[in-house]
Amino acid sequence: MNVYIPILTMAGLGGLFALFSISIAPITGPKRYNRAKVDAYECGIDPTPQPIGGGRFPVKYYLTAMMFIIFDIEIVFLYPWAVYFDTLALFGFLAVLLFIVNLTIPYVYEWRRGGLDWD
Repeated sequence: MNVYIPILTMAGLGGLFALFSISIAPITGPKRYNRAKVDAYECGIDPTPQPIGGGRFPVKYYLTAMMFIIFDIEIVFLYPWAVYFDTLALFGFLAVLLFIVNLTIPYVYEWRRGGLDWD
């Protein structure tokens, strides 16, 4: 049990800091609200109005999210492989080759659907 005391202490301190930050922000923060501050922000572009009850998003949003997930998966699995490349030898090389071939499939799908075209 003594091994977990530092971890529990840090978790408790992190939780206390989070609660403190959330509770003190309304008291110490500025109170000057205007239309620009409460309006939605979309990368410097005026936001497009959404129809009441929702609406359809362009496929471009989903393709961008898919690219992000593909890159994340690629990095998460290729970084440890690169660290232990010497010890894995031929088996590691063939496993990563199969992994890259499997990652090529969503890349080709994205490319064919226009996910890589930035109009």
